[in-house]
Amino acid sequence: MRPATATAAAVITVLGVGAAVVAAGRYASDAALRVPSGRPLPADRKLTVHATAAGQVTLTRSFAALRPGTYGLTGDGVHAVVGPVVEQAPHAADAVVRRLERVSSGSLEPGTQVRITPALYSGDPGTALGLDHQDVEIPGELGSLPAWFLPGPRDTWVITVHGLGTTREHPMNVMECLHGLRLPVLDPAYRGDPGAPRSPDGLAHLGESEWRDLDAAIRFAVRYGAEKVVLHGWSTGASMALHAAVNSALRDRICGLVLDSPVLDWATTLRALAAARGVPSALMPLAVRAAQGQTGLHGARLLDTSLPQALHVPTLIFHGPDDTLAPWQPSRDLAARRPDLVALHPVPQAPHAAMWNAGPDRYEEAMRRFLTPLM
Repeated sequence: MRPATATAAAVITVLGVGAAVVAAGRYASDAALRVPSGRPLPADRKLTVHATAAGQVTLTRSFAALRPGTYGLTGDGVHAVVGPVVEQAPHAADAVVRRLERVSSGSLEPGTQVRITPALYSGDPGTALGLDHQDVEIPGELGSLPAWFLPGPRDTWVITVHGLGTTREHPMNVMECLHGLRLPVLDPAYRGDPGAPRSPDGLAHLGESEWRDLDAAIRFAVRYGAEKVVLHGWSTGASMALHAAVNSALRDRICGLVLDSPVLDWATTLRALAAARGVPSALMPLAVRAAQGQTGLHGARLLDTSLPQALHVPTLIFHGPDDTLAPWQPSRDLAARRPDLVALHPVPQAPHAAMWNAGPDRYEEAMRRFLTPLM
């Protein structure tokens, strides 16, 4: 083979390998980030309903089915709420019995496939909780953002922001508590959610671009009477709240943050999402690089030394050591760096973004104590 021909062949081979590497990286990145809003997280495996009787439901035995606390059950046309584990099912080592609190839609027949979710309610604050609310539209960067507004007499508003695998129904878990404190609540959808504009690239950015929709919600709140706002976010919604607290032009109106399972290390969360969707471990470094190229994610931006210095408002963090999607060590680090502002409440045996579910009374009492001086 002539030298020129050999060189050309080598270049073509290299280009072919390079294209394959790029394609593999994009495949792995898309598996983690191209997820429709509200779609269950990959860790939320399907369970089978074996039986229901006398306020109890028998489910496939699994780590998810054995979690302590109160959770939603969701399936095709079905939504229910289950309480604590009652016992292991008699004569069935592969099943577990939980208290059945209610069936809000559909029917839990034997053989029904369900997932456990932190969202206890479906519908809207009126149908699910009997709370007066208004459907409002927030002008956002990409278009109009639907939101629920629950009026209250105070001039401090709470803006709630859901996270991965859920919709704006998830914050309804805490709305009765916030309503009892007479706080107005604004619960917006953001890009990628049902009824909201699509992200331009169709990908989730783990809060790094979505926070601008939260910024629009802050502007809306101030325009309609809020003197101060508290941002209460779960998962990537908590990360959005941190971005807003540091970067928003209205950050001086933010008087407090409540963060549930914040995603502070996006690369770790991306790898966890990709692994749960079956991406081989060998592709993980490619997934991280591809995500940076596709979305503009900037490494550990929320973990660098500027965040503790830039944070200027009281912050309450609920996080747990059993969170496999957003490890809690970064939350511990943030609390250690700013003990004057940040209080960390560890919640053991709780999965990602389900700190309230593991102990609603403890969660709400900590939240009341935190919010009272901010009203």
